[in-house]
Amino acid sequence: MAATPSTMLALGTPCPEFRLPDPSGKLFGRDDFAAAPALLVMFICNHCPYVKHIRSALAAFGRDYESRLAMVAISANDAGAYPEDSPARMAEESRSAGYVFPYLFDETQAVAKAFRAACTPEFYLFDNSRELVYRGQFDASRPGSGKAVTGADLRAAVDAVLAGKATCADQRPSIGCNIKWKPKNAPDYFG
Repeated sequence: MAATPSTMLALGTPCPEFRLPDPSGKLFGRDDFAAAPALLVMFICNHCPYVKHIRSALAAFGRDYESRLAMVAISANDAGAYPEDSPARMAEESRSAGYVFPYLFDETQAVAKAFRAACTPEFYLFDNSRELVYRGQFDASRPGSGKAVTGADLRAAVDAVLAGKATCADQRPSIGCNIKWKPKNAPDYFG
């Protein structure tokens, strides 16, 4: 299982614009959540073992925070090469996992590039000004690590933002499967 770290987009970066469909075709965009005190954007997919490892805890996280901040998950994987990440399968996964947040499909992969997303899972938390205040891991647990999946890192960041406090400066990159880029879309920000 290859491990790819997140790129750690610079704190303070404005939230990139996005407008993407969920599997039913309903569109969701950044500005739809303007009234929310914070916005969490998550890059996930169906088949990644790292996402599967946190799946239940991520669903619980969503339920715990759904009334307190806006959340969206985005799959940017090449569904042609990875049909298990197709919109139809995303709808099944969302129901099966119990996700309460929209699960959106970035078919062109332009949104993933705008966020400089590199892996799944990857998390970006924006404050009420829609400036990046946290990016990185859900917690320190990884498949086979023996560490419990708690979401501690992301929960601490969200709790700080909702309380009007600064997030912890010690932010750790997420580790996961690389985003499955279409051959013509492979970004150049990896070196």
